[in-house]
Amino acid sequence: MTPKLLSIIIPAYNEAKNIPIVLPGIIDFCKQQNYQLILVNDGSSDDSKTALASFSDESNLTVIHHKINRGYGGAIKSGIEACQTEYLVTMDCDGQHLVEDVKKLLEELLATDADMVVGSRKGLKSASISRSFGKTAIRFVIKRLMPLPIYDINSGMKLYKADLGKRYAKICPNSMAYSDVICLAFINKFHRVIESPISIKERQMGQSSVNIKTAFHTIYEIFNIIVLFNPIRIFMPVALASIVAGILWEIPIFMKGNGVSVGAMLFIMLGVLTLFFAAIAEQLSQIRKRDL
Repeated sequence: MTPKLLSIIIPAYNEAKNIPIVLPGIIDFCKQQNYQLILVNDGSSDDSKTALASFSDESNLTVIHHKINRGYGGAIKSGIEACQTEYLVTMDCDGQHLVEDVKKLLEELLATDADMVVGSRKGLKSASISRSFGKTAIRFVIKRLMPLPIYDINSGMKLYKADLGKRYAKICPNSMAYSDVICLAFINKFHRVIESPISIKERQMGQSSVNIKTAFHTIYEIFNIIVLFNPIRIFMPVALASIVAGILWEIPIFMKGNGVSVGAMLFIMLGVLTLFFAAIAEQLSQIRKRDL
């Protein structure tokens, strides 16, 4: 039998209504293309486990059950651990992604010798105003902290090399922020990341758990990953701004012969201490990156 080239990893949480609708088409596609399908039931509280039992005879389907909910990223990590193919792609279980786009993304990756291809939804209508706002806020923050060569960083459909996925998944959060952080990890480690347009459909059944709170949590996780890879980018502007503010505060006071202002010295000392923290964080960053 020809070895499988790619695995499709699908995290699922309370998707009992979508599983019978979405899964058969994906299974048939995987049979045609000789792909492996890995579905992770992330501690669902509905009948997802029962719905998946009806597909137990499918040889190209691996089902992983979490006893408790670990989160979107935690489910994908379990899928990556079980992956035994050279490439993997993540998809959602709500039916919004078209499985036919997987083949197109793989062809794009192989043709360009990329390490990750992001399925871009640029120009497509967002599911809600709140999700659109969240995506915009995330892109706004990232672009001001680091170079960002792609548009749709939080797309749930990403195809990448499995060995790199296994390497970087361990520094990614278990939450919805996984999609953004895994992409930033590839970019920060100087891997080739490109994007290719995909199509999306309306969610088949149920409701999405993504909301404004998810967006703010994602921004928090992005700060974490940038501090890990490039802490100077965070600490240096703060340090310099504090020192400059202290000097500007002190100049008119000093010119009047009133000595040294406590407030100005506080700002300057805060800036100097931040510089020391930046140097320490940079050293720790170098140590952590050597382990990746």
